[in-house]
Amino acid sequence: MKVKDAMHKGVDWVSPEIAVTELAKMMRAQDIGSIPIGENDRLIGMVTDRDIVCKGLAEDGFDSRTATARDVMTAGIHCCREDDDLAKAVRHMEELKIRRLPVINKNMRMVGILSVGDVSQSAPAELVSEYVKKVSAHHH
Repeated sequence: MKVKDAMHKGVDWVSPEIAVTELAKMMRAQDIGSIPIGENDRLIGMVTDRDIVCKGLAEDGFDSRTATARDVMTAGIHCCREDDDLAKAVRHMEELKIRRLPVINKNMRMVGILSVGDVSQSAPAELVSEYVKKVSAHHH
């Protein structure tokens, strides 16, 4: 099974200058927990709902009216290819202890995101249970 068979398609990135409040509204409207950040036609980071809370709201002096994606994003993106084997991508997610992985095509364009939910719906059960055990252990 390939990554493209399980991933969430139709994902766009947003500018690092977008307001954090706009990111939060997009997350609520689309019922998603992360938004990729792109600049100069390249994927440069990711903002998760957790980033907004931990790197934003929990910080002294954080001003939600002026904060941008760049202020709270996790820079340095790990990604996988749409043609990668799904098990390989899942192992990559396990190693990084992440729940979402951007997916690129051979032209380096982002074509989707692979999430824990996508994997659990599409992947063989044994692959899912191993992944869930490893990623969940990180959060105890």
